[in-house]
Amino acid sequence: MKKIRIAIFASGTGSNAINMIRFFENHPSIEVGFVLSNKSDAPVLNAAQALGVEVKCYDNKKVADGDFLVSLCQEHKIDWVVLAGYLRLIPTKLIEAFPEKIINLHPSLLPNYGGKGMFGSHVHKAVIENKETESGITIHFVNQEFDKGKIIAQFRCTIAENEGVSDLEKKIRYLEQGYLPTVIQNTILA
Repeated sequence: MKKIRIAIFASGTGSNAINMIRFFENHPSIEVGFVLSNKSDAPVLNAAQALGVEVKCYDNKKVADGDFLVSLCQEHKIDWVVLAGYLRLIPTKLIEAFPEKIINLHPSLLPNYGGKGMFGSHVHKAVIENKETESGITIHFVNQEFDKGKIIAQFRCTIAENEGVSDLEKKIRYLEQGYLPTVIQNTILA
């Protein structure tokens, strides 16, 4: 049986990308086709390669080229794209070629704390500064606007009164590591 192939796009350390690679390593129905990054020094590239996954690295101009990304994904027989800490806007042509087959992970409860510039510790800092009592993660489909696609799932955590950004970061990472691979699997196989 032909496996469903996913491409993972990541810009940084790639802890969620690596978690997904391990989760799908011996999966009966899903496999990781490649990991793509827009940063040549992104630690995710070496980590993915060490796990036997093909890696691709292109500059920001190249990853903004929708035609290029569509042909790259077609060439590698990619069925789904997962964004895990990928900090670039996805070109419209790729979105059109993969309707509701591009999934993003965001470190807040969207629609709050989403949009351009809202990633990683920027999100957690804003959440803490606004004295929120809870935060969480959102897994959603990608559309033409940052963090505005249809929500697939959200998972929450409480924020204690004296909690700092690094405390919240740990809670969010725990949610991401625990839920992202399973949600991706269930969405793809639905």
